[in-house]
Parts: sequence; C-alpha cells; structure tokens
Amino acid sequence: MFHKKGRLFPGSAPASDYAGTVAEALREELGQSHRAIKTVAGWTGASDRTVKNWLSGANGPSGSHLIALARRSDIVLAALLSLAGRHELMITARLAEIRARLQAAIREVEQLLAVESVNPQS
Repeated sequence: MFHKKGRLFPGSAPASDYAGTVAEALREELGQSHRAIKTVAGWTGASDRTVKNWLSGANGPSGSHLIALARRSDIVLAALLSLAGRHELMITARLAEIRARLQAAIREVEQLLAVESVNPQS
C-alpha cells in the first residue's frame, strides 16, 4: 500500500509536464481548430470536451487514449518517448523511415533512367 503523501515516483514527470507535453505535440501536429478536436476524437473515441482538455493541457490522455494517439501521431510518440527518457527509440524509428524514403527515391531515379535510355532525346 502506498502512503498518500503526494510524492512522485523517482524519475517520473509531474502530471502537468505530461499533460502539457502531449498538448504541445497535438497542437504541433493538428493545430487547435475544431477540425483538430474532431480528428483526435475520431482517433481515440474520446468526447470533444475531453479532447479540448487535452489540447489545452488541463488534462492528459489516459493509457488507452495515449496508445491510440501514439499509433496515429509520430509527434505524440516522440513526446512520449522523450518523457520516458527513451530518445534512442525515436532515432531508430526515424532512421528506418529515412532509409525507406531513400530506397523509394532510388527506385524512382532508376525507373526514370530506364525510360530515358529507351527513349533518348535527340
């Protein structure tokens, strides 16, 4: 049983830091428009009022809602990993994404070069 002394677990962020960080990430990705509220509500199944509280930083999303947000938003995922002190995981994910984009760009260049070699312009 835990004593109710209002203390935080070692290494944990205060609730206001958590709520503020998630709010900042959501606003960066979607802004603060009514459309942003509807988008986040659609992603999570939360009510519009709840989403407004998340965007204002008054409250942070619960576990299941946070998972739904991280599934849809790389910015929220990065914020969560940052709060957890796991920056290296986001770097790994970004490198994989960059590698995939580079491979796609190389394929496109090779296709263009193949077309050019078949139909050289005089």
